[in-house]
Amino acid sequence: MSRIWFSDPLECVATFWRLSRRDGVTLGFTTHDRDLWFDGVLHRATPGMVPSAIRRSADFEPDSAEVQGAPSHDSIAAEDLAIGRYDGAAVLIGVVDWETLERAVLYRGAIGSVTEEAGSFTAALQSRKVELQRDPVPRTSPSCRAAFCGSGCRLSPARFTHHGRLVAFDPVSNAATLDPGVALDACIGGTLRWLDGPQAGLTMGIVALQAGSLVLDTPLDSIPTPGSAVVLREGCDRTLVTCASRFGNAINFQGEPYLPGNDLVTRYPSPVQ
Repeated sequence: MSRIWFSDPLECVATFWRLSRRDGVTLGFTTHDRDLWFDGVLHRATPGMVPSAIRRSADFEPDSAEVQGAPSHDSIAAEDLAIGRYDGAAVLIGVVDWETLERAVLYRGAIGSVTEEAGSFTAALQSRKVELQRDPVPRTSPSCRAAFCGSGCRLSPARFTHHGRLVAFDPVSNAATLDPGVALDACIGGTLRWLDGPQAGLTMGIVALQAGSLVLDTPLDSIPTPGSAVVLREGCDRTLVTCASRFGNAINFQGEPYLPGNDLVTRYPSPVQ
């Protein structure tokens, strides 16, 4: 029989929340005055962080919740919030009995937007119900809808993943000069993942090639150290010509390049001269 929480006049109950970032880091926090260990995660005592009201409904409308507080731990530094380390992180909020460690989950979701004001931050959370609003029926498109090296593409990720090191970084153009051992023009449209330095774990898009350097889509507040290790994933322009000629993968092309568009429907007949 499951426990009925807050049924007694006095209970040993605290709130806990757990963050699972996209770079693989998992952080736990609790409103209790000491650290709690359960589910293989150490939940740090953070009395200054409190969840606001959590609204749960039985319909398909997304549930809402917020977490507010002051970043009292180095793991929730303002710099990490600014560069997006917590964007899209999975969130779990619940209650725990600090004596028996009996617990119950009240909310599951992901971090949406994060704002900071007067030394404190507010994180807007998105519940799992947001996934129900996604249209599962693919729309037609002249370009490929599959993620490069994803399940629909079926190309091997290891084949188009390369390791390299940073030679120099130009903060003006936000371009990184690398020693990757791969043709840099093949990386346009791909990604760069930092393995060292203050940006370790962050993945950024490659938007252009400029004078032998890769231009990134995310500006960096701090200049990475030369010699930092990176992982490059080649890119694809999602056209049928590239898919067939460069990758030999036209059989898995997820698009309709020869389907007539709306411009054909709106054409007027022209008289024959």
